Amino acid sequence: MNAPHRSDSAAPATPLAPRNVAQYEEAARALLTPAIYDYYAGGAEDELTLRWNEAAFRKFALRPRVLVDVSRIDASVELLGDRLAFPVLLAPTAFQRLAHPDGELATARAAAAAGTVFVSSTLSTFTIEEIAAETQRLWLQLYVFRDRGITRSLVERAEAAGCRAISLTVTVPVQGNRERDAHNRFALPPGIEMANFTGLRQSRFPDADASRLGAFIDQEFDPSLSWKDVEWLRSITRVPIVLKGIMAPDDGVLAVEHGAAAVVVSNHGGRQLDSGEPTLFALPRIADAIGGRVPVLMDGGVRRGTDVVKALCLGATAVLIARPYLWGLAVGGQRGVADVLALLRAEVERTLALLGRPTISALERSAIGPSPDA
Repeated sequence: MNAPHRSDSAAPATPLAPRNVAQYEEAARALLTPAIYDYYAGGAEDELTLRWNEAAFRKFALRPRVLVDVSRIDASVELLGDRLAFPVLLAPTAFQRLAHPDGELATARAAAAAGTVFVSSTLSTFTIEEIAAETQRLWLQLYVFRDRGITRSLVERAEAAGCRAISLTVTVPVQGNRERDAHNRFALPPGIEMANFTGLRQSRFPDADASRLGAFIDQEFDPSLSWKDVEWLRSITRVPIVLKGIMAPDDGVLAVEHGAAAVVVSNHGGRQLDSGEPTLFALPRIADAIGGRVPVLMDGGVRRGTDVVKALCLGATAVLIARPYLWGLAVGGQRGVADVLALLRAEVERTLALLGRPTISALERSAIGPSPDA
């Protein structure tokens, strides 16, 4: 009689590929050093806003229609004159070579292959020119420096490299209190620098007893940034300006009045003002105030295709993701980012079919309501 099968006598099984963003995060955490994982995953202070961003999606339920022809699903969306394959952009995240040696180049290639936009950080570890060589759908995320010559140079370089928009981040007048980074004394390791500033002192962090990134921001970013600087920025470039960090309806209206081509409802992923409102709650008020005059995007807490669809029902034209694709980058480089995007796209398309809304334009407020968790 044959002995029963024993798992410990069999050849080791091939690990299953992650099937969702949460599994990608779990795999990435096992690969990254604690300090790098904390930098990507962490938020400010007690990380309330960080958690609320995700939890907000559970406050809403989807209301499906039935007997609708969903044999063809179209998840594409028009944004600033560009047709994207699905309504998910890759948000700016700094220092991507900490996750994988190919860093922003891998992310740009994956975004190009997926038919969507990559927003490259000012604090990238490859230059804007190197990244632009990998994709035609590229925006530059911009911080305004105390030295306006640096800011002007970045804008000019981005335009010359073919960037299709400048995304001005307005949530960092000062650095948020990121206690994980302070505890870890976060710094860039030897061989990695902020490539857009090579040859300048801004390419490396100053010495500090806590987070060296925090010391860099306090030293270099301009805390006097105001609406007049949006006008200045518009005066030095021909490409559209997107304001990232709008959290109040009045600021959404002011953004339109000052010439913004789009706005991003964003609380910086919970990394700046702790106890700040989750972005999904702020989104419909801002979308209503803007009234369709410019596209309204949002980020923060998106982990599933159902999250994307909920945001679109509440007034977003598209969403941006950051941590999800970083986990893919850490696990598999370009292939990992591509897989995260493919998973989310499949979830979006499946949700549209099951919701009875075969196109993005069919999404509206009637498709969403309060959940039992509300």
